[in-house]
Amino acid sequence: MRVALGRLGLLAGFLAIFAAGCAHHPHAAAPTSRVPSPQPTNQPQPSGPPPAVERQPAIPGVYVEEGEASWYGAPFDGHRTSNGEIYDMHQMTAAHRTLPFGTLVRVTNLSNGKQTQVRINDRGPFVANRVIDLSLAAARAIEMVGPGVAPVRLELVSGSNPEVGTFGVQVGAFHMQENAERLRAQLAATYSPVEIVTYDSPNGIFYRVRVGRLPSEDAANQLAGQLHDNENLTTFVVRLDD
Repeated sequence: MRVALGRLGLLAGFLAIFAAGCAHHPHAAAPTSRVPSPQPTNQPQPSGPPPAVERQPAIPGVYVEEGEASWYGAPFDGHRTSNGEIYDMHQMTAAHRTLPFGTLVRVTNLSNGKQTQVRINDRGPFVANRVIDLSLAAARAIEMVGPGVAPVRLELVSGSNPEVGTFGVQVGAFHMQENAERLRAQLAATYSPVEIVTYDSPNGIFYRVRVGRLPSEDAANQLAGQLHDNENLTTFVVRLDD
C-alpha cells in the first residue's frame, strides 16, 4: 500500500509540474493573415513601404495585369534609370515597359500573398512573359529574391492614365551598332518610323531598334503581332518617353 501511495504521489507531482509548464507555453495560434500589423505609434517606423492597412486602395477597373516578376540589383545599382534617376536598389521602385513614370503600383506575389508598393522609374523587363522588374528592396518585401521570379498581380494605386501616350515596338537590342543599323534598314522599306535608341547599361552600350509611333497600346500590340508573324521577330511593346 505504501508503494502504491508513493507512486500516486510521484504521478501527482509530475502532473503538477506539467500543468505549470503549460501555463507558460500556450498552444501555437492558428496561422494569421499575411498582412502585417501596423507598427506602434511610439516606435520608429521601418524604411520601405507602409503596412498594407495604410496603403492607398487600388483603383478598381483601371489597371490589372498578371504575369511573371523578376528583380534587378547590382551591377545596375548606381546607374541611370530610363527616367534619368540614379538607380538605388534599396528603394521601392520598378521597371515596366508601358506604365508612365511616377505611377504607383501594388504588386502581389500570387505564390504567397505578400504585397508591396513600387514607383515606376525605369523601362523593362525585356524578357518574354515578364511584366515587371522590381528593385532588390521590393523583391525582398514579397519574398522573391531567392526564387528570382514569381507570379504577380499588378494594380494601379495612383498615376496618370496608362492608356494615354505614344507607343512603339522594340524588335532588337545589339552591342554592335552596325547590326542595329542593318535591322533598321531591313524594316524601313515596310515600316515607318524605325529608330535606334542607345542604352548605356552596366554591360556596355546597347542599340535598341524600335518600330512605330502609335497613339495607343492596343495599336502597338497589333503592330507587334504583325512584326512577329511577318518578320519572325521577338517583340516588346514600349511606351516612348520623349
